[in-house]
Amino acid sequence: MNNRVDPRLAGPVLGRGRGSVAGVAYDAGLRSHMLSVYNYMVSGVLLTGLVALGMAMTGTVAMLFNPATGAPSLLGWIVMLAPLAFVFGLGFRIHRMSEGAAQAMFWAFAAVMGLSMSTIFLRYTGTSIATTFFATAAAFAGLSLWGYTTKRDLSGLGTFLIMGVVGLLVAMLLNLFLGSPALAFVISAVGVLIFAGLTAYDTQKIKEMYDYVAGTEMAGKSAIMGALTLYLDFINMFSFLLNFLGERE
Repeated sequence: MNNRVDPRLAGPVLGRGRGSVAGVAYDAGLRSHMLSVYNYMVSGVLLTGLVALGMAMTGTVAMLFNPATGAPSLLGWIVMLAPLAFVFGLGFRIHRMSEGAAQAMFWAFAAVMGLSMSTIFLRYTGTSIATTFFATAAAFAGLSLWGYTTKRDLSGLGTFLIMGVVGLLVAMLLNLFLGSPALAFVISAVGVLIFAGLTAYDTQKIKEMYDYVAGTEMAGKSAIMGALTLYLDFINMFSFLLNFLGERE
């Protein structure tokens, strides 16, 4: 007789048995999984920040972006578009990758994002960048904690927010041609709200995903994908908030 517990059923069943040995084991496993997600995510954000700061301090950013206008060079365009290749690569190939390969791609993605984001040091003061970063970190922590602990089902909110992201992208493309400061202001304000909401929604989704991957070989790779999702929420919230509040050079 096969006594192995199906991980897709373990979470909901064991979650009701608080205090039981199985329930305690499930809670410990979930905490360990979420800690792994946050460790990857925080490490990725720090790597991005260090690479961006290093590029700015050494002046290497001038190879990618015009210091006077911030316009990208040919190499700059490649660096700006490269993160998309990493995101799609992880999204579509994660099931066929080893966990080590997925980790390496995540770190490479975070480093390339640092190259891409180094231009913020050409446009904003160091003080406003630091202030915005810590404000984003505090907001992210609170929103993610709420998403983790709330009993409310956020799936409906997530669908609405994802539609909002699509609308945001359309508005950003439109404003490339219009160049409207007023529209840019609205886009930044709405962007902050959308990715704030997605932080809570994605945290709940990652928590629920543990029920499906617990005890399987996908657990480690699922943590990496969860970290990538939260990383993107953080970086987008930071970028929009910086556009909204940042003090320009």
